Amino acid sequence: MFNRRAALATIAGAASLALALSGCGQTGASGSTGGSKGGTIGIAMPTQASERWLTDGKSVVDDLQARGYKTKLVYGEDNPKTQVSQIANLIEQGVDALIIAAIDNKSLNGVLKQAADADIPVISYDRLILGTENVDYYVSFDNEMVGLVQGDYIIDKLGLEDGKGPFNIELFAGSPDDNNTKYFFEGAMQLLEPYLDNKQLVVRSRQTELNDVTTLRWDGPTAQKRMKAILDESYKDAEVDAVLSPYDGISLGILSALKSDGYGSDGKPYPVITGQDAELPSIKSIIAGQQSQTVYKDVRKLAEVAASMVHDILNDRRPRVNNRTDYDNGVKDVPAYLLQPTSIDKTNYDVLVQEDYYTADELE
Repeated sequence: MFNRRAALATIAGAASLALALSGCGQTGASGSTGGSKGGTIGIAMPTQASERWLTDGKSVVDDLQARGYKTKLVYGEDNPKTQVSQIANLIEQGVDALIIAAIDNKSLNGVLKQAADADIPVISYDRLILGTENVDYYVSFDNEMVGLVQGDYIIDKLGLEDGKGPFNIELFAGSPDDNNTKYFFEGAMQLLEPYLDNKQLVVRSRQTELNDVTTLRWDGPTAQKRMKAILDESYKDAEVDAVLSPYDGISLGILSALKSDGYGSDGKPYPVITGQDAELPSIKSIIAGQQSQTVYKDVRKLAEVAASMVHDILNDRRPRVNNRTDYDNGVKDVPAYLLQPTSIDKTNYDVLVQEDYYTADELE
């Protein structure tokens, strides 16, 4: 059986490492934020439909402008062809570097060849760009750890280590064209699979493989439709006890289907439902006792690391990384800097106010 406690010890150790290296977001390898040559940085984000990406975009712009750079921020609105066109336009405009959160991580090979030909460095932001040598660095959170945190939360809340069960669980994953999806899912399943094997956890829909549970574009309505179909087909005489959800938007879609099926009333309690990104609607849902948990990733810190990397590259310094071997994009191991996530539920959501991520008024 997978050693859950060893995995959780890894979380603590990785968090300590992150604290030790946290200066990366504030200084370059030389230990200075000064000496900028200036320039213009192109920033390509996936969509404005997610609160998370609006925060990322603003944070990256703010950090770069604070360092004396001009910025050009574009959103691809979840259309890979639009994003490719936007990046090509940024290259034509002569940007000095690119920060890209890919919509489709396999669609950028051609346009990134153009960037390389123009000597424009590329930082892959949060989502690893695949299938090209023309990506210089990767900045993200520890994506496998996100899944471990979600799986551990389900184990704890259901009392699986105490032998409780069986419980019914359904599995959801992110978009199939996002490389992070497999890391989130595999991290969670490392912890959950032993309980599936011994029947403490039962997937009544029998949809357990990654290819069966992905959610294109991380879309909430798509998740809602799938959850409704699962309830109609597999839960006419049973209740769902837990749902592994990789992202808050998906979680809220799942909740909509559950509410339509009577959960939250008529003596049908909500199942344990995980999430990710600590988006405001989901935090309010957690406070209201609906969604159970989310994974908080302070994207302001991620933006700071990305800005620091750009600053170092353009000032002929080597950016600091803390992982050189785990992020193979199919062509090369992309050097990465990873930040650590935090589990948030009804017991500790006030940390979001303490860290000025939200105000107390926003959470009311």
